[in-house]
Amino acid sequence: MVVCPPFLYAGWVKENIKPEIAVGVQNCYLKTSGAFTGEVAAEMIQDAGIPYVILGHSERRDIFGETNEMVGSKVAHALQTGLSVIVCIGEHLDEHNSGKTAEVLAEQLAAIAPQVSDWSRVVLAYEPVFCIGTGISMSPEEAQATHVILRGWLMANVNPEVAGSLRILYGGSVSAASAPLLAQQPDIDGFLVGGASLKGPDFSAIVAAAASRK
Repeated sequence: MVVCPPFLYAGWVKENIKPEIAVGVQNCYLKTSGAFTGEVAAEMIQDAGIPYVILGHSERRDIFGETNEMVGSKVAHALQTGLSVIVCIGEHLDEHNSGKTAEVLAEQLAAIAPQVSDWSRVVLAYEPVFCIGTGISMSPEEAQATHVILRGWLMANVNPEVAGSLRILYGGSVSAASAPLLAQQPDIDGFLVGGASLKGPDFSAIVAAAASRK
């Protein structure tokens, strides 16, 4: 389990959480130093003893204009710094409805894969954008089918070992109700949990569902 609070609270969480739970942050910049007021460098995160960072979240892409190429550069820099990365990809509703899911995901993966120096420190999180914060979750079967597409791309464009071993999480209004069936799908390795992580009983149920995969 990895929890990723806002930057200001990450140090406090690290000092007060159970040691078996890792801590991450929600973003980092792609440069080591320079005049980038307000940004947080991967090196700062590492100095704070925090091992994980989320990159490419849909809100970073949509609100702050992060391109596929920028996300790829962030992945490269974070890995070179020694961090492990949770990389988010996903399509919008219009892309999904027009049958472009595989195309959009392939473009996002193509910007990330060449930048990866160590796949053992990468976790991929598939988050259909139209499900985030809406209370709408994909059916287990549809989510599984999309994860199969992702593994197929990795098999064809990286290698079979990475395709088989890479942890691919599902994110998108995961709830205590939807998690058990999603967790039963063979290509869903866990969850990227948003709002439900702030609800103790719901989050505990989601964690239990993910742990049942063992």
